[in-house]
Amino acid sequence: MTVLATQAPSLQIGPIALDVPVVLAPMAGITNTAFRRLCREFGAGLYVSEMITSRALVERTEGSMRLIKHHESETPRSIQLYGVDPKTVAEAVTMLVAEDRADHIDLNFGCPVPKVTRKGGGAALPWKLDLFRDIVEQAVQAAGALPLTIKMRKGIDSDHLTYLEAGRIAEGAGVASIALHARTASEFYSGHADWSAITRLKESVSTVPVLGNGDIWSGADAIRMVRETGADGVVVGRGCLGRPWLFGDLAAAFRGEEDIAQPSLGTVAATLRRHAELLVDFFDGDEDHACRDIRKHVAWYFKGYPVGGDLRASLATVESLQQMDDLLGMLDWEQPYPGEAAEGPRGRAGTPKRPSLPDGWLLSRELADTHRAELAEAELSHSGG
Repeated sequence: MTVLATQAPSLQIGPIALDVPVVLAPMAGITNTAFRRLCREFGAGLYVSEMITSRALVERTEGSMRLIKHHESETPRSIQLYGVDPKTVAEAVTMLVAEDRADHIDLNFGCPVPKVTRKGGGAALPWKLDLFRDIVEQAVQAAGALPLTIKMRKGIDSDHLTYLEAGRIAEGAGVASIALHARTASEFYSGHADWSAITRLKESVSTVPVLGNGDIWSGADAIRMVRETGADGVVVGRGCLGRPWLFGDLAAAFRGEEDIAQPSLGTVAATLRRHAELLVDFFDGDEDHACRDIRKHVAWYFKGYPVGGDLRASLATVESLQQMDDLLGMLDWEQPYPGEAAEGPRGRAGTPKRPSLPDGWLLSRELADTHRAELAEAELSHSGG
């Protein structure tokens, strides 16, 4: 039975008031301006940029400067930063504030990618309590009146959990909210998220909102997470891949409405086309770049729909908007929503694996001098976790 809210709860993140307690999770290569704009057209909430490396931003690389751009329709503007050096992270935050490029900044401590964790970054970093504290405290100070939040995982693995201590440190440092992806780095995206960890974090942190992340595939899932864990809101990642209308479902669920989107194949095709158009705009009119970027979304959009393998393959190698139009024109736009086949998990889950860490990383909760050089190599652009 579908469980719905009886009244839409609001969410306050510093001075930012959200009518619906929903946040789009940063996803590398996904949550650019084009995708964020598309999701906004369907629902409400806070829509966060894909992860941006602090060092690259301070150095003003072309890629990082593109990623921090927002369309004039995007309010509030939200940017997620990743970094391992307190000074560099603070410099990046200072830059965003001084140049009025964001209304909200999030720090990433959840990346499980081996290339990051083996250097001590991402989900491995909160194990070093002094380093974690320095980064968060300096970033909060640099942000000033701008709300600064963090997103993290439970820890490295089941034997090396960090989220409760990290949550208390972040709360004490003055963050505006804390989001927890209820998996460890070793779990990657496999299995089921441990929502009980969100409950424990909520019980441990009392002065700032706690948001839950993990296994939200529908509006009913979001309501159930809030009710079961006491979370103040939800963070949605893979559930919206190829389903930007999920944000409409989430808003409706929090308003206590039972209606959910059941898009026909034609609606899905039109949304994919709209996504491609927005990507062209994001890439400054570069249609070739936009088409290369939209290809990875094709399988997600048409999950569960009766679209032949050859046509799927052609769409996944599309080279122009005109070619896309021709291919989409071959679909039966009147095909109805296929139901359960189009719902549920999407995106790569991966498999549990032993996390890659610097040698001796787990021997102490304090940062050793031998690890400082390795941390400098951890600032790579990878998924937000």
